[in-house]
Amino acid sequence: MDTHQTDTPTADTPVIRSRGVRVPKNPSVMTPKIKRSLRLHGYEGKEVNAAMRVVKAGDTVLELGGGIGFVSTILAKKRDVKAIHTFEANPHLINFQHQMHALNDVDTITTYNALLAARKGKPQKFYVRENFLASSLEPEVTNMPVKSVEEVEVLGINATFNQIKPDVFICDIEGAEADLLPHLKYSGLRAAVIELHPQWIGAKGVRAVFDAMHEAGLTYFPRLSDQKVVCFRKEWDTK
Repeated sequence: MDTHQTDTPTADTPVIRSRGVRVPKNPSVMTPKIKRSLRLHGYEGKEVNAAMRVVKAGDTVLELGGGIGFVSTILAKKRDVKAIHTFEANPHLINFQHQMHALNDVDTITTYNALLAARKGKPQKFYVRENFLASSLEPEVTNMPVKSVEEVEVLGINATFNQIKPDVFICDIEGAEADLLPHLKYSGLRAAVIELHPQWIGAKGVRAVFDAMHEAGLTYFPRLSDQKVVCFRKEWDTK
């Protein structure tokens, strides 16, 4: 769970404005590429577009791979959600998420510094890199030196889903989706938005994700899908 201290943002905190939210210009996180993408309103654009279409007022949302907190902040600010529970393995991003939420006056988001797995287990090593997007459970990534090694709590996916009872599931976990999602045994979802990483999981992994969503009672929804960001819904029409 989250045990990190938060640096409270002030009126003088430098920010980037993107899609109606304020993002702190923290140099330890904000690379030139991310800043440019935010200014052009392209950062996590496909994921945000799909999520904004499926999340409704009163929904509970579970997000895996919260990153800098951009998607959760937009949803909390622009949709009258009941709650958003966002899970992020990189402990160095937790404080940044809290700053994002505070800057945008959203209070319906709970952040967890944790991983989900088939079942609850002992903490796992998480390898943090200078480019936080390359941080992962893998100790070796070509040309990506490790900045620090952190111990991250591991929670069971089904116990977590049954406790939170989400209506909508959002997932961007850098290729781990193919291993994790087949373990999901929760039938209460109305919709899911998943970013696939076929360059890592291959055709077999993509099939595993689709099969897992079908087992959860959801069907691929092409109208809200965009390349690697795929949407699944329990009920849909073609209009």
